[in-house]
Amino acid sequence: MLDPNLDEIQLSREEYERYSRHLILPEVGLEGQKRLKAASVLCIGTGGLGSPLLLYLAAAGIGRIGIVDFDVVDSSNLQRQVIHGTSWVGKPKIHSAKDRILEINPNCQVDLYETRLSSENALDIVRPYDVVVDGTDNFPTRYLVNDACVLLDKPNVYGSIFRFEGQATVFNYEGGPNYRDLYPEPPPPGLVPSCAEGGVLGILPGLIGVVQATETVKIILRQGTTLSGRLLLYNSLNMTFRELKLRPNPVRPVIDKLIDYEEFCGIPQAKAQEEQQKAGMAEISVKDLKQLLDSGADDFVLLDVRNPHEYEIAKIPGAVLIPLSEIENGDGVTKVKELVNGHRLIVHCKSGVRSAKALAALKEAGVEGSNVVGGILAWSREVDPSVPEY
Repeated sequence: MLDPNLDEIQLSREEYERYSRHLILPEVGLEGQKRLKAASVLCIGTGGLGSPLLLYLAAAGIGRIGIVDFDVVDSSNLQRQVIHGTSWVGKPKIHSAKDRILEINPNCQVDLYETRLSSENALDIVRPYDVVVDGTDNFPTRYLVNDACVLLDKPNVYGSIFRFEGQATVFNYEGGPNYRDLYPEPPPPGLVPSCAEGGVLGILPGLIGVVQATETVKIILRQGTTLSGRLLLYNSLNMTFRELKLRPNPVRPVIDKLIDYEEFCGIPQAKAQEEQQKAGMAEISVKDLKQLLDSGADDFVLLDVRNPHEYEIAKIPGAVLIPLSEIENGDGVTKVKELVNGHRLIVHCKSGVRSAKALAALKEAGVEGSNVVGGILAWSREVDPSVPEY
């Protein structure tokens, strides 16, 4: 309710004290604080972006906050997902987030949707809220959130992060562009690595999430100039900010229903292709690999196709490093052929995905080999716990 009946909204004595620094701002004042209390915001995801933006929305006095998430807290989240703590590892993220929100501001109503957002439930979940904030990290959900917001005419506050760079904007606000104006078509699956594959500076989502929280509050207060029509680009290594102008595409397809977004982004096709590649591929378990290494056999070569900095973190004894990127561009194929020289080839990576890609590329060059199931993560869990997981 972006235009609430403010006469019906009252602040308690405790709230006057809590929000005193807002109340003395002419751009906020009593009317603005009442707007914040009357407002409802839905946050999709409680990860790197959702963590800071939820903290600040709660502190700002948003009256109703909805959270959609189905994941549990992992120790690897704690480097950037600051709403969660060590005691919550292994427990649902949305309950961790609610606990922290109510610790910050017990005046907030927190609605929990412990489910995966889908075409079947998105409209029902989004409909009751004034503003939607997208804190997701995958293309199918971003398109789904966008299309649901377009169909229901909801502002969509967008952010994304990768490695040292982030971006933010506001979609579908007062006739402005939506996500499909920025990305008419999704990239091929696997082209854009996830943060789990490519890494992310832990501080980065803090800044982008706070930008999203700021834009959300400005929309509710109807103050300032939002990022609608502007894409903010941030590079943390250079500490630079740039802007790109965004405009609605007059010939973009009309969004009249929610679709199968996994299909739209080519996920099933990519999985089928991956399974087809693996179908004729020889495999070896980490336990069998351990037996082979312990036997002292010298008729095989163990190839590691991860990146050099990953090799420094953890390695399997005797593995030779030739990164997947070198194999895919052809430079590494010659190295592998010279290395193998009639020996059996065994290939591993972090989890078994990149090694399968490497073997597919090597097979085209006439080199056969076996894939280590589960990669070095399985080695750490099943063979040698002293090898760190990352």
